[in-house]
Amino acid sequence: MIRLDLKREPHWLDLGHGVRLHVRPCTTALMMAARAEVQRIAAPVQNEAQAAGERTAALVKALARLSLLDWDGVGDADGLPAALTHESIDALMDLWPIASAFESAYLGPALLLDAEKNALGPAPNGTSAAGPDTARAA
Repeated sequence: MIRLDLKREPHWLDLGHGVRLHVRPCTTALMMAARAEVQRIAAPVQNEAQAAGERTAALVKALARLSLLDWDGVGDADGLPAALTHESIDALMDLWPIASAFESAYLGPALLLDAEKNALGPAPNGTSAAGPDTARAA
């Protein structure tokens, strides 16, 4: 059963290191817009592992740019509060611990919902493991 208890209003995410982000809810429209942005800017690469990493990083940055309304605990090079711009959001998401925390905190509830839809797993040891034997013993 899917529970319809995802956040519908903007809310704060605590990412650690004194950083808090005020974000829009993670909706289907926002996720589709982020995916479209990644597809639009994707460049062909030869190394598939590198390409996967670059696509994931681009998706996290796109989600942050589309969802962020405000932040606390983010400063510029002089230690003053940083302005919320696409460039500053990308710079924040270039910090691996912050990007990872954002991905977990922002997408985590949606990913749990995705996992809930697959409540019935495959039969143990393959598709026929739970079925009766139909062939006679030799």
